[in-house]
Order: sequence, then C-alpha cells, then structure tokens
Amino acid sequence: MTRRSLLLLAAASPEISPDELAQFSVGQRDARLLTLREWMFGEQIESVVSCPKCSERLELMFDVADIRARNDSENSPPGATYLLQLDGYEVRFRPPNSTDLEAIVKCQNAAAARDRILARCALEIKRGNAKDNAKKRVDQLPSKIVNALVEKMAQVDPQANVQLSLKCPACQYGWSATFDIASFLWSELNDWAERILREIHLIASAYGWHESDILEMSAERRSCYLEMIR
Repeated sequence: MTRRSLLLLAAASPEISPDELAQFSVGQRDARLLTLREWMFGEQIESVVSCPKCSERLELMFDVADIRARNDSENSPPGATYLLQLDGYEVRFRPPNSTDLEAIVKCQNAAAARDRILARCALEIKRGNAKDNAKKRVDQLPSKIVNALVEKMAQVDPQANVQLSLKCPACQYGWSATFDIASFLWSELNDWAERILREIHLIASAYGWHESDILEMSAERRSCYLEMIR
C-alpha cells in the first residue's frame, strides 16, 4: 500500500519527484492523500465496519475535516527532525516516512517492526554525562525512554495514526479503529473505475459509441443515457 500511496501522490503532484514524496513523513503523506480524496470525491466519507464483539455491521459517515490533524507537521520540510529530552537523555529523531514503512514489510511481528522503525528514525542519542556520549543504539535505551520516543513521534506527526472511537448500537461494545486513508482511497478509486467501465459497456452496447466519446461526456449526461437504457 505504501507504493500505491506514492503512485497516487505522484499522479496528483507531478512537480514533486518520487524520491521527494517518499521523504514526506507518513502524516504529511496522508494529509495530502486526504486532500486528494476531497478533490476527487468530496468532503464526506462513508464506510462500513463490523463490531469485533458481535459482528454487527456499522455504517460510518464523517467529513475529511473530522479526521484532519491540526498541527504544524504538514508545513514542516520533509525530513524535519525533533528532540526528545528525558532523564538526562537527548534523542534527535525524525518521524517515519514511506521508505521506513517499506523497510518493515517483511517483519514477522509488530515488535520487530517497531524496533526497526525506531532504529531508522533515531538519528542521534546522547546522555548528559559527556564521558557516556559514545554512539548509542535504540536497543540500548531504557524502556521508559523508548516508550517516550514512540509517544513523541506520534505527537509530532498525528496524521499518521487516525483512530476512530466507535460504539456498537447492538451490543454497546466500544473500541478504537484505525482509519487508513491510503487503503481507503485506493479502494474507492478501484470501485469508481469499475463503475465507469460498466457504464461505458452499457452505453456502448446500446448505441455503438466509442469509449473515448463516452468518456468525454459529463457524468450527468452519461447518467441520463443510462436511465434511458434501463
């Protein structure tokens, strides 16, 4: 899905090279995908999710603005770094980007993926005591510092992890679900393309017109022909 996300952004932003797009943080990338989705299909998002407890299907409806994070990360340059200072430790880091996600595709579990992400994104680690400032690795840090680093990464790039608070009307079970704009938009585009192909097939079969001629019609005009065919 990472590569598909970059393909979508490359098509929408030809002035930005693929290498530059890959350097955007995950949150910056997803913010741009949200904007692209808004341009293509409008502000409102509709989806369906199943309750993990009773399997009841819930219909979701919300606006892009409802899940757009409000912070300065979207305007930060790709590769911007941040500093975590805690208990005498200083960790210079950057938020994960698409190349980092590609690097964890073959990880066997979530813990291994997290460790690899942190190892790639923690650029410099220091401790207050000068004689203890030899180059350190993330796996040498206390768990308290590691957990704080994970939280700090989420804070500086909040669009990377959108959580929806849901409650099942049937069993009253509540849970949080991750909304992945990349996979959602790709699925929407796939459904849209299939629908357009079906419309072209019906109109071409009825009138014998060429595909290019049908595609030049507005959606409203195609809809009128489809209504007459039906």
